[in-house]
Amino acid sequence: MAAIELAGLRKTYPGGVTALDSVGLSIADGEFFALLGPSGCGKTTLLRTVAGLEAADGGAVRIGGEDVTALPPGRRDVAMVFQDYALFPHMTVSDNIAYPLRIKKVGGAERRAKAAETAGALGLGALLGRRPGELSGGQQQRVALARAMAVRPRAFLLDEPLSNLDARLRLEARTFLKRLQRELRVTCVFVTHDQAEALALADRIAVLEAGRVRQTGTPVEVFRRPANTFVASFIGSTPMNLLDGVVAEDGRVLVGGVPLPAGPHGLAAGERVTFAVRPEYVGLRGTPAPGALPGRVTVVEHLGSTRLVTLDGEAGPVRAVVDEDAPLPAGGTGWVVPRPERVLLYGADGGLITASSSPPSAGEAAAKDR
Repeated sequence: MAAIELAGLRKTYPGGVTALDSVGLSIADGEFFALLGPSGCGKTTLLRTVAGLEAADGGAVRIGGEDVTALPPGRRDVAMVFQDYALFPHMTVSDNIAYPLRIKKVGGAERRAKAAETAGALGLGALLGRRPGELSGGQQQRVALARAMAVRPRAFLLDEPLSNLDARLRLEARTFLKRLQRELRVTCVFVTHDQAEALALADRIAVLEAGRVRQTGTPVEVFRRPANTFVASFIGSTPMNLLDGVVAEDGRVLVGGVPLPAGPHGLAAGERVTFAVRPEYVGLRGTPAPGALPGRVTVVEHLGSTRLVTLDGEAGPVRAVVDEDAPLPAGGTGWVVPRPERVLLYGADGGLITASSSPPSAGEAAAKDR
């Protein structure tokens, strides 16, 4: 096990495409750390740079306190699980698991014993003689994990290992992966574009955009207090409400002409802000109320135990998550009531102004410094 320190990592591809722009991160020993962001944000490049599969143009990679920036992949003592699992189709499960040990010139008998032991721990004991083509997607994923585990690396690097699984199997694999990491107490760096995976699995998350870290924090910090409008719009299974507003004389924020409470902020009247609140943190009424945004119900999406209701009004589209049995406003017109303690304000630069009367978290402060 080992901590991972990344300092000022830079990577530019031919044509001037910047994949990593002075990335700095500290990943604790035994931590499950997620790199989250949209396609093309640099998260896989960052993972491959840690593994040594990509050479950085600048900066440093330290694993367990050792500077490994110039070391080849085989000498970094990390194991990588790829999105497509990268199993050898002509080899059995046993041989696939034992392959890294073979590269390290471990004896045949010891290789087979360690492969069997690792496979047994992952419920693969009865499949050792099969080839990858004879396995399900979930079984192939476990073989890839077993191959990584067999060498007892200092860190696991996981590049979207669940993306090829169907929804039900992905949920089972997610639970299995979290339990496995806790039992092994090994440092894991996990790349994903799926917010639900990152929020469910990670101890901490780094959200990337265009090769830069936009926020680092726990799942609760990143979900409840996004440091900027990019993170606010990206995180969450339902889109966050981001509405144009202007500060009124009494400190409330006018959104679509409606004064809404926003907590203490110290802003001057007339300043333009983005009024933000998650659909999960609003109520939906069928009658007018103070501090409520009116709108016409245009879309109702069933999410199982809840429904996502979209209303169009003067402020633009506003979304609310309501209970599956909650009555929808009669006549198609409703009023969305934000919970004041959950309201966030962002400035013209997209940075968080205030989320509540409490001070910003360390993750928010770090993101603002960048």
